[in-house]
Amino acid sequence: VVGDTVQITAEGKPVVTYQMSPGPVPKGVPESFAHVAHLHPVWSPEGKIVTGNHPPDHRWHRGVWMAWTHTEFQGRTPDFWNMGKDKEGNLTGEVRFMKLLKSWSGETAGFISQHRFIDHTGGAEVPVLDETWEVTVSARSGDHPVNLIDLVSTQTVIGKEALKLPTYHYGGLGVRGNPAWDPADAVRMLTSEGDDRTAGDGKTARWVQIGGDVDGAPASMTILIHPENFRFPQPLRLNPKNPQLCIAPS
Repeated sequence: VVGDTVQITAEGKPVVTYQMSPGPVPKGVPESFAHVAHLHPVWSPEGKIVTGNHPPDHRWHRGVWMAWTHTEFQGRTPDFWNMGKDKEGNLTGEVRFMKLLKSWSGETAGFISQHRFIDHTGGAEVPVLDETWEVTVSARSGDHPVNLIDLVSTQTVIGKEALKLPTYHYGGLGVRGNPAWDPADAVRMLTSEGDDRTAGDGKTARWVQIGGDVDGAPASMTILIHPENFRFPQPLRLNPKNPQLCIAPS
């Protein structure tokens, strides 16, 4: 734990940082876009950063995160994805870091933390979901080195009313790639079904890769979807305009 972050390394090289408090937003960007409870930066084994944060086109994109977009709760529609996007710069929904329960190091490293999804649409803070993240990290060397990050999100409704997730084309697990992969022709995407970003958008898959060149060398992330996930193989949103995708079970 370093300050308000959990920083995990392998053989002295950084692998991933977990953000427990809002970092600085870019100059001129409202503070309502500050966000927590996400992974950024994420590094490749060669030391290349593969995630992006606060990009100019979507200030609410935040490395690797978990949130719901189109929801219904108590007759209201909080949005936990587009934090800060309200026309007045207000939050309609928030994912808040609550507590770091545990962290460890060794052959594997990781942490367990708690988040809370909060509805702001009614003029007062209303807790909706409790979420636990369990993140385990390891690294494999050799001819094809990889950094492995295992993320398990467990969400539980607070109270007796359900959070409804109507059909929507994005939400769930979000991933924003390195700014070097913007514009769209600089990023490459591939799914387990052999589809690229155009053919794979809106379809289901067992895994999806996003990557491109960083400082003149290729780097990428592959998101492996667990077979026990709801609605596996899960629907994908492969953004046609920027280096962003999500695993969108709704």
